[in-house]
Amino acid sequence: MPTAAKLIAGLCLAALAFATSELIKTLLPASTDFGIFSLLNTGIGFVCGWLIIGGRAGRGMSAAISNGFTGTVALVFWGLFIQAINEMTGLAMRHRYDGPVEALAAVFEILIEFGQQMIDPRVILLLLVGSIVSGVLTELAAGRWR
Repeated sequence: MPTAAKLIAGLCLAALAFATSELIKTLLPASTDFGIFSLLNTGIGFVCGWLIIGGRAGRGMSAAISNGFTGTVALVFWGLFIQAINEMTGLAMRHRYDGPVEALAAVFEILIEFGQQMIDPRVILLLLVGSIVSGVLTELAAGRWR
């Protein structure tokens, strides 16, 4: 059932996903074709915020911060996973893999590679602060609009 807390959580995590995506773009080579990278991650952020943070709102501030961290970890995992599947699909269309098992194994290799590219102090700080803010704002919304 839609609630104000779920909406606020979705919007907060979507904004965090967009800001993080734009920051990550600055860390990668300028020749990289990003396509709908930021928009896709923003959508993933909204869904993770709605389902994970918003669904657990109303349990106090310490739980809110934990919920923010949980939602952000889920956002990073699903963002990396979906981007890795997208990259693997592009490589598979160019016949880079001998079979489907090799292509599926490549998803996890690509996921780890993308995750290593995200290890930057600015990205980590943005994710930490954004997760706390998302959790707290969601908790405030849950307390205000019941």
